[in-house]
Amino acid sequence: MTLNPLLPLLYEPIVQTAMREDLGRAGDITADAIVPASQQARLVMRARQPGVIAGLDIARTVFQTVSPAVELRAERPDGSAVEPDDVIAIIDGPARSLLTAERTALNFLCHLSGVATATATLVKAVAGTRAQIVCTRKTTPGLRALEKYAVRAGGGGNHRFGLDDAVLIKDNHVALAGGVRPAIERAKANTGHLVKIEVEVDTLAQLEEVLALGVDAVLLDNMTTEQLGQAVAMARGKALTEASGRITASTAAAIAATGVDLISAGWITHSSATLDIGLDYLS
Repeated sequence: MTLNPLLPLLYEPIVQTAMREDLGRAGDITADAIVPASQQARLVMRARQPGVIAGLDIARTVFQTVSPAVELRAERPDGSAVEPDDVIAIIDGPARSLLTAERTALNFLCHLSGVATATATLVKAVAGTRAQIVCTRKTTPGLRALEKYAVRAGGGGNHRFGLDDAVLIKDNHVALAGGVRPAIERAKANTGHLVKIEVEVDTLAQLEEVLALGVDAVLLDNMTTEQLGQAVAMARGKALTEASGRITASTAAAIAATGVDLISAGWITHSSATLDIGLDYLS
């Protein structure tokens, strides 16, 4: 699958907010006091641990927001697997600007590369099956587009981007609607013909009821692998199947082996460890 770059309008405002937060009212008083305005420098960005890169365009924008004169040349583009000491990018420009921007650039790059790396771990675990790893709406507020891009960089796919993408009927919706049937019927009656409907179930009895009413997908929440296998057989040809709940690299393979179409994991965006990336000054 081709990794299309993010449109700059999706991350430029985020970068500007981050830099305003860091620069405060007086700018980088340390770099401005110590480093001559005319001094130039080169940074080499290297991986310090194995992982997958995501966020180089955002990092480049951080540097160029501080100074348009900064140039970042990617050696390992987004989606690339890296090993310790691999050169990811080379950055040239005014030394002051490099000092001012480096922390924020790394904050974005390390976090997004961590998301991509976590995703790639799950993708590798389910290789050879039909299952696709997808993320959820459990994202950092304000960073959803970036984190979902990082999931794609890691080889995964995206679930809903927001509440307006598709209908996902969960247990609280069912409770407030007075049952599964009225919830599904109202969803069908009050949304457009292009809107897909997915329903969360946690028992095979619920699944049977939902399938009889006709939906596009079913979210099989916290089921055992035995239950998942039965659910896949019941839903075959009727609805897409999505497994969710307690997905880890050690459980993903067994879950994928049940034949589910999708495996969704919230932790790859909300709890993934950052990837350790370093910046070294050469001149």
